Amino acid sequence: MKTEFTAEQLTDPGLAEANKILRSCVHCGFCTATCPTFLIRGDELDSPRGRIYLMKDMLESGRPADEKTVTHIDRCLGCLACMTTCPSGVHYAHLLEVGKAHIAATYKRPWRDRALRWMLARVLPHQGRFRLAMLGAKLARPFRRLMPDARLRAMLDMAPPSLPPRSKNDDAQTFAPVTEKRARVALMIGCAQQALNTDINEATIRLLRRAGCEVVIPKDFGCCGAMTLHMGREDDGRGSARAAIASLIAADRDGSLDAVIINTSGCGTTIKDYGHLFAGDDIEADANRIAALAKDVTEFLAAHGLPETIPQPARVAYHSACSLQHGQQIKAAPQSLLRSAGFEVVEPENPHLCCGSAGTYNMLQPELSAELKRRKLATLDATAPQIIAAGNIGCMVQIGSGTDTPVVHTVELLDWATGGPKPAALGA
Repeated sequence: MKTEFTAEQLTDPGLAEANKILRSCVHCGFCTATCPTFLIRGDELDSPRGRIYLMKDMLESGRPADEKTVTHIDRCLGCLACMTTCPSGVHYAHLLEVGKAHIAATYKRPWRDRALRWMLARVLPHQGRFRLAMLGAKLARPFRRLMPDARLRAMLDMAPPSLPPRSKNDDAQTFAPVTEKRARVALMIGCAQQALNTDINEATIRLLRRAGCEVVIPKDFGCCGAMTLHMGREDDGRGSARAAIASLIAADRDGSLDAVIINTSGCGTTIKDYGHLFAGDDIEADANRIAALAKDVTEFLAAHGLPETIPQPARVAYHSACSLQHGQQIKAAPQSLLRSAGFEVVEPENPHLCCGSAGTYNMLQPELSAELKRRKLATLDATAPQIIAAGNIGCMVQIGSGTDTPVVHTVELLDWATGGPKPAALGA
């Protein structure tokens, strides 16, 4: 793609990066075939290629973002299916970051939108605040019809009827391996996940200990920054990421880490990109160190090896989170591990398409998210599963809100098959 940025513009690192990415696009349109929003709306501007044109025009001209551009960029899930499909290697994710940063700096959103985004940024990354918000949502649910904004109604719909008690396993501490020590790893405990489903971290700790890992829960670990970065709040996201890096580096200095284990794939995609996020920053070396150590729990176990299994025959439909299959290019490991653990694994039609969760997308774009959920559930139900497995809490909540089939994290099934308890979601 031809670009016409001025020499002065290209002194800006963000614009220089955008220019490089834009020039790699050859207009082929392959991305439209796998873009969820284009498949629903059929609008070129709701495809990656269309959004690339919008961002090019906005950035090249240097003009403030307008409502039309913001509308189509906001509709992007950030699922990155386009990057998996693209034959030219266009790094759409990094271009989207530059575009969102320009929008944040130059566009004043309507007050309701500003208030909603501010609230999400202040609540979701903080486990304690999130728990209070879920309690408030439970109390407000009887008044759902009175809510003036569809996004507020979507938030109430997504809130679970109850939350588990806080797990002490999420406190800073070290768990010794139960077999011969083979590795020392830090576990990234997530933020919303700590409130929504404590079973995931507990299963991960048991499984890793059984696999010979010393498991460190880092001190003062909070949000990795993924949630706010996804909303285009770069300062908030970088602040959270900087604190997360400091916490993990401290754990690494206490005793060299072999890996930083992640069981929330949306976080994993962001952490693996820390080197890019902090390029040229004073913590660039630390950021690169943590990014290099970051491993999805299934990625780590596929290389490290599972403990001895006790097969638990069940038909499992595996949902591949976009952040795992597209953001991290991890596709085979979770299914291979489940099969080696004795499960019958089936995959739904169009597994590359998003379920509509996408961080805060199901709350900010409820109509599109609901349609994507409907389509995903239809393909999952068609496999006649006994269990649905996924590797990301956002996907689990999204899918679980529309089906009676138990939805569990992949690691819960692997824990069960290697001597752990049966996942609570599967019943007695």
